[in-house]
Amino acid sequence: QEPEEKKIALELLETEQAYVNRLHLLDQIFYTELMKEAKTGKTVPEEVVKMIFSNISSIYQFHAHFFLPELQKRMEDWSRTPRIGDVIQKLAPFLKMYGEYVKNFDKAVELITLWSEKSPPFQDLIADIQKRKVCANLTLQHHMLEPVQRIPRYELLLKDYVRKLPPESPDRGDAEKALEMIFMVAKHSNAAIAEMERLQNLWAVYQRLGLEDDIVDPSNELIKEGPIQKLSIRTNSTSEKYLFLFNNMLLYCVPKVIQVGAEFQVHLRIDVEGMKVRELKDTQFPHTFLVSGKQRTLELQARSEEEMNAWIK
Repeated sequence: QEPEEKKIALELLETEQAYVNRLHLLDQIFYTELMKEAKTGKTVPEEVVKMIFSNISSIYQFHAHFFLPELQKRMEDWSRTPRIGDVIQKLAPFLKMYGEYVKNFDKAVELITLWSEKSPPFQDLIADIQKRKVCANLTLQHHMLEPVQRIPRYELLLKDYVRKLPPESPDRGDAEKALEMIFMVAKHSNAAIAEMERLQNLWAVYQRLGLEDDIVDPSNELIKEGPIQKLSIRTNSTSEKYLFLFNNMLLYCVPKVIQVGAEFQVHLRIDVEGMKVRELKDTQFPHTFLVSGKQRTLELQARSEEEMNAWIK
């Protein structure tokens, strides 16, 4: 009966072997053959192929020529040195390479779809490779997802390994430190994705606002947006407006009738600093609230009590 921790170490080795095969397929077959075709100038620009595969070559080289051989040596020698913590510690810093690949993943999948429609020869070449036995009836996109899922897999296996280690195991200290390092890398990679998504969403909002110079700032955070009715006490009527609430300012906008470029015109900007918000109990206009800031005071009406409360909050 093998000790539990050795079983997990063997599972790590087996999954690593399968993973290296998958990386070989991505880098040495898909990337290499698509690149060769791109160089002939008939299927797709070389730049596009490079953008699709990001830094897959570095990831493949690292796992095939360094991590897998180290792991193999360790497992062959398990009876003398029953430990993998130190090997994984050597691996962990290199996993930061994944940040770039993971960040690029959605864009890569988009490019594959786009160029498959644009260039039938590109689509045919991918389909041809996908028919090969090595692809196991799976698409290129499916294989490309594997590196995205690899770090969480290391984390799970290593957590399990640490849990099953006997308290007096010589690998305990190293394995715990390795787990902490892997955890930090996973966090780093998730944070990179979240930050990229935040910036993309922010940029999309700026485009809808017509890229006004004094508004475009990458450190801003969009908190809430949506349509709102503006109350006019003077004429006793309401008109449709649109709000964008950022961490530092409220943009009071008018939807543009003719949407060329921007969707909204910014009518007013109120600083969040020093702003006061309170509900107005108005029987004629329910769900109304008052926003008063340094620049100006607005009486606004939401569509429901729920929506009003969400804005006030």
